Amino acid sequence: MKYITKQDVKKLKLPKRDPKTKKGDFGKVLLVGGSPDYVGALALAGIAALRSGVDIVTVVAPAKVAWALNTLAPDLITKKYDCMYFDKKHAKAVARFAKDFDCVLIGNGIGRRSHLFCIELIKQLSAKKKPIVIDADAIKAISLKDVKGAILTPHKREFLTLLENTRIRKLQLKKHINDNVIVIKGNVDVIYSKEKIKYNKTGNPAMTVGGTGDILAGLAAGFYAQTNDSFGSAMAAAYINGLCGDVVRGDVGAGLIASDMLKKLAYAIDETFGKKKK
Repeated sequence: MKYITKQDVKKLKLPKRDPKTKKGDFGKVLLVGGSPDYVGALALAGIAALRSGVDIVTVVAPAKVAWALNTLAPDLITKKYDCMYFDKKHAKAVARFAKDFDCVLIGNGIGRRSHLFCIELIKQLSAKKKPIVIDADAIKAISLKDVKGAILTPHKREFLTLLENTRIRKLQLKKHINDNVIVIKGNVDVIYSKEKIKYNKTGNPAMTVGGTGDILAGLAAGFYAQTNDSFGSAMAAAYINGLCGDVVRGDVGAGLIASDMLKKLAYAIDETFGKKKK
């Protein structure tokens, strides 16, 4: 197996912090998701994207969800839609709003009721060659035929659903993956593209707790927004997410929760790319 190393991750060409740079030069992420049942997923993914180094994360969400998010995470900007769940009719407006963003993350906390919206939005963004990251229930909605140039972050059950939706078996994946990258989350993460496959062994069993996948997706979107490198961003997200979980488990034990990891993301990123501070 070709395991990801720190040196592999450091090859990701993050932009340099020049003193003359201004807000927005290091990327903007649009996060589309949320539902009455899942507010926290947006906070975890959005803060993780910010910790990756992007300047701005804006969240498109149903209004009540967005108001709740404003109290949870004041660093995130919100655009509110007057609905409880997204519907297909919202896709055109959201796709139009996304044009000024470097990457769009879709699916965190969005729920199963928004499947038609997810399919339509992803088709429209793919047609415009917009870098996208697809997570959670948005993965369950789509086929690989619907998407181009994306990072998909399924756990094993979501991956099987993706194969079923695409009407292929796992052995046929290489033929149908196109230019997408798939991160299959597990005790060893598999990062898969048409040309390459890598394995990540950072992380630990305490990370089965809910929310750690939202952090991984947020990191992937943040790195993708800064570099336009889908495979490198996927590798970095998996490696750093696992490393952060290892650090937190060392601090708090097996009862770690995903929000604990947000506090250590800056350390995990610095430990990987540069200065080491704990």
